[in-house]
Amino acid sequence: MKSEVPMTNAVIECILSRTAAKYYDPSATLSDDEIRDLVRIGTTAPTSFHLQNWRFIAVRTPEAKARLLPIAWNQPSITDAAVTFIVCGQLADSSVIPDRLAPLVKAGVMPAAMVPEWEIPARDLYMAYPQRQRDEAVRTATFGAAAMIYAARSLGMGSTPMIGFDAEAVHREFGLGENEVPVLLLAVGPERPGNWAQKPRRPVAEVLDLV
Repeated sequence: MKSEVPMTNAVIECILSRTAAKYYDPSATLSDDEIRDLVRIGTTAPTSFHLQNWRFIAVRTPEAKARLLPIAWNQPSITDAAVTFIVCGQLADSSVIPDRLAPLVKAGVMPAAMVPEWEIPARDLYMAYPQRQRDEAVRTATFGAAAMIYAARSLGMGSTPMIGFDAEAVHREFGLGENEVPVLLLAVGPERPGNWAQKPRRPVAEVLDLV
C-alpha cells in the first residue's frame, strides 16, 4: 500500500513549492532589519560541535552590486535581486569551541565540564586534516544558505543559489579572511512574473535504498 505525506503542513508546502528564481523585481529592496532576520534564521541551521563557522556578506547597494557583477559572470540576479549574500564557510577550528559554547554554559544548557568533551574530539577530527576543515566549512555554509532559502520562500520571496563566480576574485574584492571560503552566492528578493514552478524531480525509487 502506497502512502504520501499529506500536504497539510505549511513547512512542507513551502519546501515543495520552492524554485530557483530567475526574474526579480529590480525596484524592490529589503531593509537592513529584514536582511538581519534572514541571516538570524540561517544561523539556526546545524553546525558541527556548535562551531557556527560561517559569515554572510549582504551585497545590497548599487555600488556593491557593481563590484560583484563582473566577478559573478554578469548574472542578472546580482543586480535585479534585492540582496545577494556571499555565503562564507570558515575552516573548522576547534580552538574557538570554548567561546562558542560559553553562552550554552551561561544559559544552563550545557555543564562547563562538558566543554572539553566537545573540544578534544573536534581537535582530533579537524586540526591535522585540512580537507576536513574545508569540507566542514562548505557543509556549514550550505546548511545556513538552505535555511535562508526556505525562510525567503515562506516570506513570499524568491531566491537563487549560484556557484557561478570567480572565488579568488570574490575573496579579494570583499576582503575575506584566510580561513574563509566563499561557498555560494544567494540572491534573495521579491520576484516578478515569469519564473517557473518547481521542476519535476527524479522518482524517489531511483534515489532511495531501504536497507
